[in-house]
Parts: sequence; structure tokens; C-alpha cells
Amino acid sequence: MAVWILTGIRSRLNSLLQIVVIAVMNTLEFFLVPDLLLWGRFNAVFALLLILVIYYNEFHLKPKIRPHS
Repeated sequence: MAVWILTGIRSRLNSLLQIVVIAVMNTLEFFLVPDLLLWGRFNAVFALLLILVIYYNEFHLKPKIRPHS
């Protein structure tokens, strides 16, 4: 995924995949092993912040490419 980020190929798909992976991973950790998380269940807040940063960076800061008419 790091190479995918650095090359910038299909960056929106990459961002969506990152968001899904982070959300699924943290949901599983939240319910199955909260005692292993650095900040316990509060770790979900940091995961949500990371998801919001990824979303904002990809879908609000980058200009949309429009085909020529």
C-alpha cells in the first residue's frame, strides 16, 4: 500500500481501501482485544481522526480531474 500511495495511481481507491482497513481493524480490536490497545477503547477516537484526515486529504484537498468536453 505504501508503493501505491507514493505512485499516486488510483489514489481515491487507495484512500477508500485505507479507510475500510482502518475501520475494520479498529472495530475488531475494540470488541475483541481492547486491553491490548495503547489507549484501550479510546483508541477508536484516534482511528476516526485518522480516517477523517485521509478522507479530507483525498476528497477535499485534491482537485477533481474533469475530462475535456
